[in-house]
Parts: sequence; C-alpha cells; structure tokens
Amino acid sequence: MTRTVPDFDALDLRHAPADGPVAFGGVLGPRQLLAAYRHGLFPLPAADDYAAAYNEALHGDAVDAGEVALLPGGADPYALAWWSPDPRPVLRPGAVRLPRRLARRLRGAVEWWTTADRAFDAVLAACAEGRRPAWLTEELRAVLIELHGLGAAHSVEVWEGEELIGGVFGVAVGPALSLDSMFHRRPDAARIAVADLGARFGAAGGRLLDAQWDGPYVRSLGAQPTERARYLAELAGGPAADTLPDGRLPAARLA
Repeated sequence: MTRTVPDFDALDLRHAPADGPVAFGGVLGPRQLLAAYRHGLFPLPAADDYAAAYNEALHGDAVDAGEVALLPGGADPYALAWWSPDPRPVLRPGAVRLPRRLARRLRGAVEWWTTADRAFDAVLAACAEGRRPAWLTEELRAVLIELHGLGAAHSVEVWEGEELIGGVFGVAVGPALSLDSMFHRRPDAARIAVADLGARFGAAGGRLLDAQWDGPYVRSLGAQPTERARYLAELAGGPAADTLPDGRLPAARLA
C-alpha cells in the first residue's frame, strides 16, 4: 500500500532504501529544502516530463508497495525525488586531502586565490553547465539563491587573477555543510575549492562535509563512508557552525 507522509518529520529512514530515492513529491521551497537537509535528505528534481516518467517507471512499484514514501504537494510527485544514501560519504573539515603534486604547484608559480560567498550565482551556473542528468534545475537554483540570501547556502570560489576557475556550493545545517556540486576550469581547481571550504567551515566550528554520493573522486578527497544512522545522529546532535569566514585568501596556504 502506498505510504504517504505529511512531512519530513514523519519519514522513517530506518528501513528506507540505501541506494535509491527514499521519497517522492513535496514542494521545492526554501523552508522545505532546509527541512530536508536537517533530516539528512537532498533533492534530485527531474529535468523534464520524460525524466519524471522515467522515475515512475523505475520506482513506481516501490512506491505502490510502501517501500518509498510520497510527500504531499506538487502536480507530479515523480518530478521531485529525495535521496539519503546509506552509507554516506563524509569528510572532516580539516582532513581534505590534496595530492603532493598539487601542493608543490601551489607552493610554486601558481597564484590562485579563494573567496567565500562572493560569486554564488556564478558557481551555481557553472555547476549546472553541461551536466547530465540536469538535476540543478532553474527552480532548484532559484531556491538555493534564496537560501544563500538567508545565509544558509554557501559557495567557495577559486580565482586566477579575475577569472573564476573553480568552485563548490552547498547548504549548511547544524554541524554539517553539504557538497552539492563543484566545477573546475583548471585541473584541480575543484579540489582546492573543497579544501578551502573545509578550512573555512572548520574555522567556523563545523564538523562534517557531506559529499552525498560515494565514489572514487570523493574518496580521493578523504571522504569516508558513514552509516546513515550515524550520520543522522551527528547531524542532529552537533551545534550549529558560525558564519563562514569570507575573506580573500591565497590557495597556497592549503598546501
């Protein structure tokens, strides 16, 4: 039987799928998005009607069986999926790894600089450019920009002179900050963005960087798989981080 829940508070993740969506539907607004992140979920909107129909074809049986919940709101529930992978790849802010070759480059002739929250819209646009599936929809980008204005969504930018060459963005809730997406226009610029974000978030009292999707790249940055139950306990039990330091800093300090 289809399991409909009124909100994220009523969503029981103890028996939710580990490698698939845990819910469909709901409304994609600033309040709802923050509530989702506080409960250890993140959105994956469908790029178009075809993608929504594909979600239904792939996961409709699980929804009908009550294995995946439905949230009220939205014209088509399959246009908005909510994920909470298990295990969850987590980085500690001070433990982001940089390859030795990159550290040597930073100590050499490369002059890169980093900032925080100086070009959030530009980082979003760069992260969305050419990505497939196109989950970073215009609707989601608008909500993230609103959250940025409220101080809940953050970006780190990597600059070569006046050119934006890399960046990362995410949402901060309690002791955690998500790594929603990153981009680079020079080799390793995204790595620098993550390392810089870790340094700034750690300085603000943050404890966790949530890489969301496991894989070789985030493992190379130092991400460790963490059971969903443990991740959720840390998310709920830690104090909120302070404001992210936003000064212009040399990337070489990370070497």
